[in-house]
Amino acid sequence: MDTIFALATASGRAGVSVIRISGPDAVKIASGLMTDVPLDRGLRILRDASGAVIDHALVLSFQAGHSFTGEDVVELQTHGSPAVVKAVSARLHTLGARHAEAGEFTRRALDNGRLDLSQVEGLADLIDAETEMQRQQAVRVFTGGIGDLVEQWRRKLIRAAALVEATIDFADEEVPTDVSPEVTDLLSGVKMQLQREIAGASVAERLRSGFEVAIIGAPNAGKSTLLNRLAGRDAAITSEIAGTTRDVIEVNFDLHGIPVTFLDTAGIRETEDTVERLGVERALDRSRRADLRVVLKSDDDGMDDEISEADLVYLAQADRFGEPVNAVSGRTGYGVEKMIADIHDRLADRVRFTSTATRERHVIAMSRSIDGIDAAFRYMESEGSEDLIAENIRSSIRAIEALIGRVDVESLLDEIFSSFCIGK
Repeated sequence: MDTIFALATASGRAGVSVIRISGPDAVKIASGLMTDVPLDRGLRILRDASGAVIDHALVLSFQAGHSFTGEDVVELQTHGSPAVVKAVSARLHTLGARHAEAGEFTRRALDNGRLDLSQVEGLADLIDAETEMQRQQAVRVFTGGIGDLVEQWRRKLIRAAALVEATIDFADEEVPTDVSPEVTDLLSGVKMQLQREIAGASVAERLRSGFEVAIIGAPNAGKSTLLNRLAGRDAAITSEIAGTTRDVIEVNFDLHGIPVTFLDTAGIRETEDTVERLGVERALDRSRRADLRVVLKSDDDGMDDEISEADLVYLAQADRFGEPVNAVSGRTGYGVEKMIADIHDRLADRVRFTSTATRERHVIAMSRSIDGIDAAFRYMESEGSEDLIAENIRSSIRAIEALIGRVDVESLLDEIFSSFCIGK
């Protein structure tokens, strides 16, 4: 493979810039920049082809098998000057290194078995994490949370398949004649765990991308003023003229670690104005697809038919009514902290049921694994062919292995030989 390099820190001026080199010739190429490459770490003078000094750098070396990519890696920590980075990059090009493509370091980590596919996704989520709960969830995936679950499920399914296949191919050996009770227990246990993960995956995905909370109400109910209060800036236009908001306005918010996008929607009312009517329709459609709705309510505003039990309902414009209980005012801030606490409590209840699986790909793979288990059960109940039972269990195994990008057909034989002493 080519030896690649890239700037690992943000471009532009900084205190330190980190340039990483990875590949079979990483040490050889790095040697062209300095007198010798340290075995571990050390300070070195980097020089160009003529021997002129480029910079003084801290150089770190990682041997193959002990680096992020699994290859020989040399890391150059230079002063954070764009000119230094440019000069070092030019020198690495002349020495035979190629500039890495997007994600190529992580791809090599996957290819070399340093990360599995789910960990790669977790790493991407960790880099993008903006709130504490997003970070915690990404760390669970990046540190192998899905891989650990897959290994548990895989081991049980391999055991089940091995029991079934042992009755086919090794009936004369010391193998239990009726393996169905243990196979049933193994398959049922895995299926239950898969169903639990699938049930929490939608919440995990929302935690990754952010929950949507729609603020709805009649025109001039104070929705835009409340949004501006939450945002700490004039994100939405406020006016005494009804129907000012025509489109959905979004503001991202870190709600005590939970990522939330608040949606300011058009005032809901009957109107002859074509543009405003489209805004009302869009507001209703978007709010119904949101994870939670905050309804700003006032007497005779026509909102009663739209309110559901799942909504958080507050009296609008509390500053005009003597600040009563369960009311909110974006103008004065009255009731806003309580509203935020209510929203957090609702969403936190959902987050408690989150799973390690965070993406639609994970749900699809787990659903296919359940399909294989269900098919195996159907053949067992009808006393069908053991071959078909075993094949459907193998199909279930392949489905969950897709979660981490691994398929290992030889492990079935490993289980049979180790568990039943066959082939001695």
